[in-house]
Amino acid sequence: MDDITSPPEQAAHTAEYQLSAFLPYQLSIASNAVSALISERYRKRFGLKVTEWRVMAVLGDAGLRGEFLTQRDLTEATLMDKVAVNRACKVLEERGLIARATNESDGRSHLLELTGEGQGIHREVMPLAKATELELLEGLSPAEENTLRKMLERVRRRAADLSQGA
Repeated sequence: MDDITSPPEQAAHTAEYQLSAFLPYQLSIASNAVSALISERYRKRFGLKVTEWRVMAVLGDAGLRGEFLTQRDLTEATLMDKVAVNRACKVLEERGLIARATNESDGRSHLLELTGEGQGIHREVMPLAKATELELLEGLSPAEENTLRKMLERVRRRAADLSQGA
């Protein structure tokens, strides 16, 4: 019985290390809940997984700026694993939603863009995603929404800074 933690010690340990109070866990759970909600809405209609939609969204934004991206660019922009980005690109290319062209400045990579069909889906999904965002923010005042966005950006930048020093 010497190995068992006494109730007072266990209570102190639980309060100090409760997963539900751990900020990275809270951010992950919130992100997963929002992604699941949005993904459920467009998966049924467009047959897209979260990773595929993220790739399409980033390529769509780049296309609006007249830019082409590599898979490496997509990995950096989405912070997704390169294998997940590669899989998503492969599926989207097979479905005719993205096209790849030789990268003249780097023969080891390809430049990616949405096809006409991909652009059409992007134009349909964006209002759906935006409407969901508005629903999620309904309970917040404009000031609270602004504060939330600023704080999330600060946390993201801090994580990036710490990651470079790791």
